[in-house]
Amino acid sequence: MRNMEKLRVVIGAGEYNNNPGWIHTQEQDLNVLEEASWDENFKIETIDVLLAEHVWEHFTYDEGVTAAKLCWKYLKPGGYFRCAVPDGYFPNKEYRKVVQVGGPGPVNHPAASHKTVYNFETLGKLFSEAGFECELLEYHDKNGVFHQINWNKEDGNIFRSVKVDPRNSSTITFPSLIIDAKKSLKVKFSSTV
Repeated sequence: MRNMEKLRVVIGAGEYNNNPGWIHTQEQDLNVLEEASWDENFKIETIDVLLAEHVWEHFTYDEGVTAAKLCWKYLKPGGYFRCAVPDGYFPNKEYRKVVQVGGPGPVNHPAASHKTVYNFETLGKLFSEAGFECELLEYHDKNGVFHQINWNKEDGNIFRSVKVDPRNSSTITFPSLIIDAKKSLKVKFSSTV
């Protein structure tokens, strides 16, 4: 990977380039579940920011924890991981059908490989298990009420968000659960992680 003033990496970028100037990876470039793949591309504690938009739902919960622990290992202390997934507490039935485990039906549908549907509690728990401190940016609570803090797109743009996606301009139709998982400045890497 190339050198940059700040090392900012998009995991599973797909066809999108929502973050110009960042390193955009696909699974063939960086398999986040395999430490050897991380080692081929990065040194431990060298990445400033990671971003994944609609990637973690393609993992089982345990795979998600494994991948999050590897993200934690390669992030600098004080770095963060901005992660967006479909929001399991969004109350729209059609949305829930599309993002459900296995998707809405056709095997070629992008959601056909969904293995987990997260809500703010389960995603927060996953990243906490991996050692992160979590801040919710956009999410629905258990009652289906939407919450959002003012987050900066330049710190990691999530297209499928209420803030950015034009489909959400008048009514929320396709939200994401968005979290910043932060690695404490006080924590240093340990080989026991």
